[in-house]
Amino acid sequence: MLQKALILVFALASIAGCIACGSTTSHYVFATLPAASQVASYREDPNSGVLTQIAGSPFPAGDGAESMVVHPSGKFLYVANPGAAENDVSLFTISSTGVLTEVTPRTSVAPDGSSPDLLVMDPAGKYLYVMNVGSNNISVFSIDSSAGGLTPVSGSPFSIGLTPQNMQLAPSGNFLYVVSSISSVGGQTSGSIEGFSVNAGVLSALGVTSSDGANPSGLAINPKDTFLYVANKGSNTISIFSINSSGGLTEVSGSPLNDVDQGPVAMIVDQSGKYLYVANQGSSNVGSYSLDPTTGFPTAIADSPFGSEGDPSFLALDPSGKYLFVGNQPPGTPGIQAFGVSSGSLNAIFTYSVGNTPSSIAVLQ
Repeated sequence: MLQKALILVFALASIAGCIACGSTTSHYVFATLPAASQVASYREDPNSGVLTQIAGSPFPAGDGAESMVVHPSGKFLYVANPGAAENDVSLFTISSTGVLTEVTPRTSVAPDGSSPDLLVMDPAGKYLYVMNVGSNNISVFSIDSSAGGLTPVSGSPFSIGLTPQNMQLAPSGNFLYVVSSISSVGGQTSGSIEGFSVNAGVLSALGVTSSDGANPSGLAINPKDTFLYVANKGSNTISIFSINSSGGLTEVSGSPLNDVDQGPVAMIVDQSGKYLYVANQGSSNVGSYSLDPTTGFPTAIADSPFGSEGDPSFLALDPSGKYLFVGNQPPGTPGIQAFGVSSGSLNAIFTYSVGNTPSSIAVLQ
């Protein structure tokens, strides 16, 4: 199953009184809870990372609320609801105190889309992209800047052809990449990357490139739009591609990189573009790599990998770059583990247990 790239700050209740002096601006953290069809809302202390649940939280959402994204304006939150009775996207307004209010009716991806599983948005907040795993296509909506309403763009939904596993929009908003798996003779599963150029939300296919690995899952793009990274869970490798000015992909020399650990499923590049972090689900750890600024090639840093709780499945970096958050999904005991970050090195801080496994978490600052 697709693992989302999440943004989260959690802290133990035992440190709730440890609030440093400094900024007093509130940050808000939102978490989708699919099993309960809810969205939880928290105030995050900007100095300590301590969370306080907002009155009235968690708020009801659509059936199986799976993925979310916050609008750059901080006014709106969108949630994908893939439940059989839904197939739609919820719009919430966000108050100055972190309270969520849903604006109805929800926006359906039907009849041509089904099982919306992942949302991404361009940096300007003009377009919302919805990955529909039940119909193998992507719905694209333009966003009303004043009210947040969604309107399908011409030609939406856009066909992928294969069942998508994950998608990533380039930081510039100019290119979209989707990974898929293909079962071949002998039971082996190869992977493909389909690229699209983006113009006013309209997707134009650039072609399909082999992921050069089995069962591609995680995707990451560096801040300059020059390198794409793919975590191949089935072959325990990381593929590295350069991105040209037209969005085309060329595998770099030495790719794929053998991951010495098992089951890489998620990855993220920090905002400086210097470090790549990889969640290795099969070996319960996180790999940390420095990135060559010219070739994009990863080199494991000293002491990597760093042990995590069981089944690390998604990663998120605090925008400050000081903390890395790992979503762990062992049966019965899901949790979020926090690490301090220093030049790519990780130092475990705490683990926060959650009753319902969050599938997507976003932060508003």
